[in-house]
Amino acid sequence: MHKDLILSNYDYYLPKELIANYPANPKENARLLVYERAKNKITHSTFANLDLFLPPCAIFFNDTKVIKARIFGEKKSGAKIELFLHQPHENNEFLVQIKGRVRENDILNFQNNLQAKIIKLLENGMRKVLFYQNDKIINTLTLYNILDTIGHIPLPPYIKREDKKNDEIDYQSVFAKNLGAIAAPTASLHFSKNMLEVLSKKHEIYYLTLHVGAGTFKNVECENLKDHKMHSEFFNIDQNAASVINSKTPILGVGTTTTRTIEYFARTQKMNGECDLFLHPFNKPIRQNYLLTNFHLPKSTLIMLVSAFIGREKCLELYKLCIEKKYRFYSYGDAMLII
Repeated sequence: MHKDLILSNYDYYLPKELIANYPANPKENARLLVYERAKNKITHSTFANLDLFLPPCAIFFNDTKVIKARIFGEKKSGAKIELFLHQPHENNEFLVQIKGRVRENDILNFQNNLQAKIIKLLENGMRKVLFYQNDKIINTLTLYNILDTIGHIPLPPYIKREDKKNDEIDYQSVFAKNLGAIAAPTASLHFSKNMLEVLSKKHEIYYLTLHVGAGTFKNVECENLKDHKMHSEFFNIDQNAASVINSKTPILGVGTTTTRTIEYFARTQKMNGECDLFLHPFNKPIRQNYLLTNFHLPKSTLIMLVSAFIGREKCLELYKLCIEKKYRFYSYGDAMLII
């Protein structure tokens, strides 16, 4: 088996103190590693200087909006319960994770007269539920509106603290508009409105939507990457974005979710549906030219996506360098630009 297909070859050691628990403030103070592939050149800069490094290109962002997917309630017995919403299912049912023991037909009570009825316990640990308010079954949009009042921002599992009021702003891109994600497209978190204005003077900017699911944090468990079944997430691309992808215009994808959506469309021409594309060194990008991304977990599909652009060995070499230089890692951390 080729080295680039072996899961353990995507491992690296990260000191815990380099996991960012809070974002840079202001956003532009985040550090930026720039890797120029043609010259094999590495530059250490800050995000404020992003525009200085960008070649002529169209810039694509993911405009999904993170919902307040964590809610706390109790069972009829009074026992405390935590529910983590994953995604809508058919017939107004939802897939959720629940901390605490539950059985089918149990009713869970939350604030604002919100209730969840357990419909089915799935073998993978997920649960199917129906949500009610005032004894009426509610749909997705109504639920999201209620969660906006009573829910908590779902910080990633490696941020070892409770969410705070600031996270409602910090863990959301400034252009987020389409509700449905339970994790942020984190490369987008670096952009302020001012930065977008600066970039738009030289670059066309386009948006697409991919609702990031919990699968983004799912461990790869197969030692051979070709055996890994990629999670799927709902996406939508409008005609303007599709036309650019189908042109010869160079493209910068901001983040791994944007990249997978662009590449899925380039392969299928589907403008919406479920994206389950797994990019790695044996399934390289065929359309996107440049990538802006954060630093990702060891052995994750995300570090494999970065390796699809620059090769596994170069990716790990850059990560090692950034660890030595004490870059900040993961969702609230620093960024890497590959051109």
